[in-house]
Amino acid sequence: MNIPIERFALGNGLRVILSEDRSMPVVAVNLWYNVGSRNERPGRTGFAHLFEHMMFQGSQNVPDTQHIAHIERVGGAVNGSTWLDRTNYYETVPAHQLELALWLESDRMGFLLPAMTAEKLDNQRDVVKNERRWRVDNRPYGDWDEKLQALVFPSEHAYHHSVIGSMADLDAASLEDVQEFFCTFYAPNNAVLAICGDFDPGIARAAVERYFGPIPHGPPVPPIPGPATLPLPSGAEIREEVHAEVGLPRVYLAFRIPAYGTDDFYPLDVASHVLGHGKTSRLYRSLVREQRIAQDVAAFAFPLVHGAAMLVMWATVARGRDPSAVEAALLHEVAALGESATELEIERAITGIEAHQTIGLQQVGERADQLAMFTTLWDDPDRINTELDRYRAVSAAAVRQAAARFFGSDNRVVLSYLPRAAEAA
Repeated sequence: MNIPIERFALGNGLRVILSEDRSMPVVAVNLWYNVGSRNERPGRTGFAHLFEHMMFQGSQNVPDTQHIAHIERVGGAVNGSTWLDRTNYYETVPAHQLELALWLESDRMGFLLPAMTAEKLDNQRDVVKNERRWRVDNRPYGDWDEKLQALVFPSEHAYHHSVIGSMADLDAASLEDVQEFFCTFYAPNNAVLAICGDFDPGIARAAVERYFGPIPHGPPVPPIPGPATLPLPSGAEIREEVHAEVGLPRVYLAFRIPAYGTDDFYPLDVASHVLGHGKTSRLYRSLVREQRIAQDVAAFAFPLVHGAAMLVMWATVARGRDPSAVEAALLHEVAALGESATELEIERAITGIEAHQTIGLQQVGERADQLAMFTTLWDDPDRINTELDRYRAVSAAAVRQAAARFFGSDNRVVLSYLPRAAEAA
């Protein structure tokens, strides 16, 4: 599959990617802002995620909460998401409703501030705090990623804190703080707009210029706080044991790895698939099926781009089994991969990655999302057509070399959750 791409930029700095596909009468709009939790200053964490909520609270020409209502009324789907490296907003609508989606996105990019109030901020602050209670504080193992980020990345690095932020920082956020964050990062020169699906490129381009063109260029975007590079490997083993309200112990391993997009990232991402994707993976075969010491396993790489990324794996300890035996088994498997990864395993993992990517790109929404991503991160939308080549180039020797280099005790975080009842006993 070769995805057609047309790109242009407005005078205010907005980069626009068009990809025409007339196979179905739908169109996807995906707007990426180059801001995530990595851009937040100490004491002001959680702003990017808070803004994901604020952007749905109405703008100058769209009454409160009506953005979603407008899209759903025409049979479309709409949402937003926040990550360490970006925030994005997206709609998929019937083809003849493209201008509606563009108008809505342009209105909240250019005219959110006049409708922003302290009441809306307080309301969405409470929503986010409740989301944190539900997803993090009151869910078994819910703070695992927050803890691993803090252990893998040093306190001065932009990935040290979680996307959702702390309760204290959310409480401290003022309306002026939030307005300043919006003015700094939610500007056309810090955004990428991708449109995919059934549309006429000339008409779409004219509509983009009409709705987004008058929005003024924003101020210079400040540099990401903290160091831009980190030692690889990290040079130490770090351990933490958490006693919590969990039904079964769980052991996490995390490793600092090269950033997504670098040549060294791809062998490690393939390694994560060999280790922990599916019932044919090494971890599942050994810990779950053969030794029966784990109830479930997983392994995956965080595709982070600022200086370093993170690879994580976990095993939930089977009832009555020893967590230390599970940790030992995990360490054995990651060490063995550095010695015995086979071409057949690598081929199977790459085939799975290729199938997942190919199936995903059948959807115009996923296509728009990836075009915006590759443009935001590397100013190269055509990577959507070449990214799989980077995985296809990975060999068993490259995986063995990467595993031996990055899965050692000099680059390891071990996070163990134990049931609080066991502590009392």
